[in-house]
Amino acid sequence: MRLCIVSETWSPEINGVVHTLNRLCRELQQLDITVDVIRPAPKVPGSAAYAVQELQVRRYALPGYSDVHIGLARPVRLRRFWQQQRPDTIYLATQGPLGWAARQAARQLNIPLVAGWHTNFDHYCHDYGVSWLSAATRRYLRYFHNGCDLTLVPTQQQAKALRHQGIKGVQVLSRGIDGEQFSPALRDDALRKRWGVSEHQPVALYVGRLAPEKNLALLQETLQAMRDVRPDIAQVIVGDGPSRAQLEKALPDAHFTGFVNRQELARHYASADMFIFPSLSETWGNVVTEAMASGLAVVAYRHAASAELIQSGHNGITVPPGDSHTFQQAAVTLCQHPADYARLGRVARLRALEQSWSGIAEQFSSYLHHAQEAHHATSACRIRSS
Repeated sequence: MRLCIVSETWSPEINGVVHTLNRLCRELQQLDITVDVIRPAPKVPGSAAYAVQELQVRRYALPGYSDVHIGLARPVRLRRFWQQQRPDTIYLATQGPLGWAARQAARQLNIPLVAGWHTNFDHYCHDYGVSWLSAATRRYLRYFHNGCDLTLVPTQQQAKALRHQGIKGVQVLSRGIDGEQFSPALRDDALRKRWGVSEHQPVALYVGRLAPEKNLALLQETLQAMRDVRPDIAQVIVGDGPSRAQLEKALPDAHFTGFVNRQELARHYASADMFIFPSLSETWGNVVTEAMASGLAVVAYRHAASAELIQSGHNGITVPPGDSHTFQQAAVTLCQHPADYARLGRVARLRALEQSWSGIAEQFSSYLHHAQEAHHATSACRIRSS
């Protein structure tokens, strides 16, 4: 099978979409699936990892958010690329302008389409002060996805929500974790000493973009409340973004690392004790499974990966989405009980290890075949009725 992936983002960029696509592509190679890629031209010239053939299109930075880029291309250019080497299926990892152009070109060439739901764009409307756009965004997304043969989402919760919104052909494709890359065995005493903590002092960790959609006001309040009851607690924040300066000012005792590479990231997880994650914007949240695989007790809302993987009180702590008071209290209580966060972290790793990337890639492959069958059946019906 030949698959073409259309995405606004690719390595060496660092985000959850890139991580998911790279891991899927690595596993798809083992299944003898050839992968082509269409993406915006990278800042630093280079070829897309895992791609046999690649088309780079014009890159455009979003106004006011210069580190986020979209791709711009006319459908005719994409058609020419696919006519040279026709894919069996196209996977749209973006619903932006590049995804729209690819959707048009694929339909003109009668190629099966599978769309992924990697970003909650309607949620972002509220985070960036344009909530009046959310209803129009939902209508656009419904139209976009109903023009595809299949839509893949990472959780049952998300699948139910999209079906309720009128989106058809929704199926669940979870996310995996590499239990060797993220492991408690990578705990680093030297790193903890740099944070100024002894063997038995607790470390609370956050990993993610430092941006409005991550609910950073609650993160700030929660970390401050945890320090009130555990003055010796160390707080480590991994990531970067437009809200970093404000957060550094509010949390002067926290350690801000900026972005770190995957190897360093694994050491940071393993060297912490608790993972505090108040975001509600994720479709999945790879950082949750990374933290669990690293043996951390996670405090999160019952949303996305946390809703799928965490049984509250057994392998982590989850609270109802939006209940900020209960979220803060859960983190404050947990940091005062070392035996509890150690126990939760041990069980969390066992649950995370059930998320095999190889199994997820096999399921993805089966969805690609299903989309082909559904597409050809629909096309045959159109021909008979015309």
